[in-house]
Parts: sequence; C-alpha cells; structure tokens
Amino acid sequence: MSLKQRLKAQIQAFGPMSLGQYMTACLHDPAEGYYASRPQLGAEGDFLTAPLVSQMFGELIGLWCIAVWESLGRPERLCLIEIGPGDATLMQDLLRALRLAPDLLAGLEIVMVEASSPLKAIQQDKLKSHPIQWVGQIGQIKTDSPVIVIANEVLDCLPARQFVRTEAGWSERLVGLGPDQDLTFGLSPRPVEGLFPPAPVGAVLELSPAQDALASDLASLITAQGGAGLLIDYGRSEPGFGDTVQALGGHKKFDPLQAPGEHDLTIHADFPSVLKAAQDGGVQTGLVEQGRFLRALGIDQRARALSQAQPDQAARLARQIERLTGDDQMGVLFKVAGLWSKGLPTPPGFDPDPEAAA
Repeated sequence: MSLKQRLKAQIQAFGPMSLGQYMTACLHDPAEGYYASRPQLGAEGDFLTAPLVSQMFGELIGLWCIAVWESLGRPERLCLIEIGPGDATLMQDLLRALRLAPDLLAGLEIVMVEASSPLKAIQQDKLKSHPIQWVGQIGQIKTDSPVIVIANEVLDCLPARQFVRTEAGWSERLVGLGPDQDLTFGLSPRPVEGLFPPAPVGAVLELSPAQDALASDLASLITAQGGAGLLIDYGRSEPGFGDTVQALGGHKKFDPLQAPGEHDLTIHADFPSVLKAAQDGGVQTGLVEQGRFLRALGIDQRARALSQAQPDQAARLARQIERLTGDDQMGVLFKVAGLWSKGLPTPPGFDPDPEAAA
C-alpha cells in the first residue's frame, strides 16, 4: 500500500488531519517519506541550496566560525554542530576554511544532526576523514564545550499549521477526502479558539510551532554552553499572512497533495516568531538578508582572489555571486538569523548598517 493510500485510509478511519501531520508523513514516513527514501539535492535533483551554488558560501561560514571562536576567547575545545547537513558540501567547504585556525581545528568536536538515513550515508562517505558524531535530534547532543551551530535550509522543511479567516472566525485548514475520495484541502467545521490577529475574510495564517521549538532548543543550548548559531533560510522578516506551502520536484512546483512522499514539501521561515522564541530562550539575535550578510563577510573579495588565481573562472564566479546575493535571486528572499549568548560581541554580518542609520 502506497503512502497516499495509507493516508487516505487513515483519514477514512480517524477523520481529516492537520497540515502539519500531513507534512510530517510526507517528509518522514519511514517507508516512503521524502527524506527517508529519496532526497535529491543539486542541479540534477529537486532543489539547489546555497552551498551547492558556490564553495564561497561554506568558506565564508567557516570564516564566521573562526571569528566567533575568537570572540569566545579561543577556547581549547569547541563543538561545531550542523543541523540538516544535506550532502555535506557545506561542512566540507567550512572545514577547508577552518585550516586558517589550526588551534581551533585541534580541539574541534563535530556533531551532525541528521534524520535522513540516505543523506547520513552520503555525509559519512564524504566526511570519512574527519571524526564526527551523528545524532538524530538536537536533544541527543552531549557536550560540555562552547558551541557553534549552523542550520542552512532547515526551518523551511519543518511542519506548519494553517488557519483561514472565515465569516464565523478562524478555521484550521485540514487535509481530508473529497467527493471523489481523493486528498483535498478543507476547513475545520467549527471555528478554533485562540489569540489571532485581525484579518480580512480569506486571510491565511501560517504557524509553525516546530520552527519555534527548534529556535528555543538552540537558544537553550547556546545559553547553557556559550556560543552562537546561524539559521539560514528563505522566509519573511515581518509578521504577515499567506499560504507558503509548496511541493518541489526537479526544480518545479507540484500540487502538495498530488504525490505524498515523492516531492519535498516546504514552507517559508517565520523569522519574527523564530527570533522571539530564541530571545525567550535567553540569547541575543539579529536578522539580515543573505546578500548583505555574505557581502559583509567578504564574498566580493573572495571572488576577486579566486578570479586572480583562475582567470578563466571569473565569469562563473560572477554568476555565483549574483545567484547568492542578487536582489531577484537568493539575496533578499533568503535571510540569516544569528543567535549568540549574552555577553558576546555582535558576530560579523549583524552589525547595524551604517547607511541605513544615516
């Protein structure tokens, strides 16, 4: 029985399910969930992440890690944690940059948080020359060292709930069965109670308790151990309404209900809510657009250095920078959220924009 058939049978037996329950099944069902069975990254896969666009992305994140380590007082031991490491490209490029700080490398402990068995196998093969610990969830991390946490495109694959403003109030969007007994979206028959913002009829409010929980867990870890973290993803910087759920396959969009488990289901990161959860957990925070962040870290200078070493690659490097930082590419839609323990100086990339202040 396929995942779609099992979901339909579950709905027939127990009634409609929330969007969050549906997303979790599609992404993490042990037999047919997308991340459990068929994640495909890269130009030939279903989606392209920033580390796969250019090696410069991971290298600059590595330099950021060095700066944070120095602000921590150059501790003898440091725990570097990556959540959702994908195909390990980011970690490979990051570690190459860390060679500039041999004292950091000498005392470095690396922990990868990965729930996907196929991706974990790829990571273990690519990083077999490094001593690394793999865990399935953040709560399994055990360290007594300061931490640096990196999570690139993790928030967008966490489940969400949706509520629609009707004439009678707010109703939750559910996944049920239509007259043809196929999967369809519908609304809870009765309005739900809770604190909802004013909105016109038809507005969609998307909430992700899972995104908030991740930020809260990271804040607790950073507060306890000292350190900093980055949450990099596409999403909104101001509260708002809208349905952002999409199914991606082969760099194309599909109906999210069409083929459960065969496509990657994503939502936009709700950065205002994520940052509030992190702040409630005791850390300082910052949020900048990815383009501004990478330029502050020196991506233009890095590209010039690479172009001088390999003049024939100058045009390709220029295209990579445009993809990562361009306003109509990843530069504005993608944001970088910084979390750092109280008492640390503001990490690179999050300093106030002097031009904006002027």
